[in-house]
Amino acid sequence: MEDEPVHGLTTAPAEWAEVESLFSLPGEPSRCWCRYFALTGPEYSALEPAARKAQLREKFDAGSPAPGVLAFRAGRPVGWCAVEPRTCYPRVLRSRVLRLAEASAPADTGADAVATDPAPRHVWSVTCFVVAPGHRRSGVADALLGAAVDHARVHSADVVEGYPVDRGLRPKASAADLYHGTLNLFLRAGFQAVSSAVPGRAVVRLDLRGGPAN
Repeated sequence: MEDEPVHGLTTAPAEWAEVESLFSLPGEPSRCWCRYFALTGPEYSALEPAARKAQLREKFDAGSPAPGVLAFRAGRPVGWCAVEPRTCYPRVLRSRVLRLAEASAPADTGADAVATDPAPRHVWSVTCFVVAPGHRRSGVADALLGAAVDHARVHSADVVEGYPVDRGLRPKASAADLYHGTLNLFLRAGFQAVSSAVPGRAVVRLDLRGGPAN
């Protein structure tokens, strides 16, 4: 069911036809098809865009929860946010950002609090935002993040995690670098920063169990 309109926007769990329409616009989405984090480096490099597209479509045909949410304006898809259990993203699990976050976790939170508290299958990751040209800076990313959190909550997530860019430390970050989302975007949505071990990149978490984020 679609969420209530915000800034003329509605959001809903993604369906393949609308994702295909949005991603077919010129630009990186038509080459990546949101497979960058879902594959290891060699696996990603070995696939042509058409094969990446086919892999994403398989996610919709598998009968599992949609791998993301969409934002609509006037009935047309204008934005996408990828959100799935963190275990679906091997590149996130192996990433320097997450490894250094784990290594820098305070001793009193447990040696591997960032990576394994709660159980990994109940940690969902927000990995990618796509906003159509002409709709940026109009509330689309905020609406998408709210919908991504709701989508994860409905499917039993305990924690939602993101890996945004801190524009305070990376003021010259290009639009191409901001597909992770910005730190301020996540903070506005109630996430808490749990690591800044990689300068300019944060790990943020929102605990859906009612307690403070770890």
